[in-house]
Amino acid sequence: MDRQQHIDKLLEHFDAPRHRGAIAGADVVMTGGNPSCGDTITIYMNVDGQNRVEQIQFEGEGCTISQASASILLDRVQGKTLAEIEAIDYNDLIEELGRDIVLTRVRCATLSLSTLKNAIQKYYQGSKVAR
Repeated sequence: MDRQQHIDKLLEHFDAPRHRGAIAGADVVMTGGNPSCGDTITIYMNVDGQNRVEQIQFEGEGCTISQASASILLDRVQGKTLAEIEAIDYNDLIEELGRDIVLTRVRCATLSLSTLKNAIQKYYQGSKVAR
């Protein structure tokens, strides 16, 4: 993708986010924030018996990059196993978002991934499921 295509994708996900909204009775709820700019993301996730994301949603407030990143990331992880999600590298997400666009806002761009990885840790701690 070229620079303009990355910008268009970010704006599309910011204007019409996927997976937006809470899940009542979610298996795990995790909130993350970026204190330097005030961005917040709350991830709601249900996991099936095979440690696969059955349903995932988010709520949040903040800049275009943080909110679009959450929408893009959750599109990517729907149906994936928790192990597959844990293996996602922060640099891969930055590349997907457009490195030259988000490079000065890396904490905003990766807030959703760090919050999601923390949600997985919380899920494992609160469940009897083995890794």
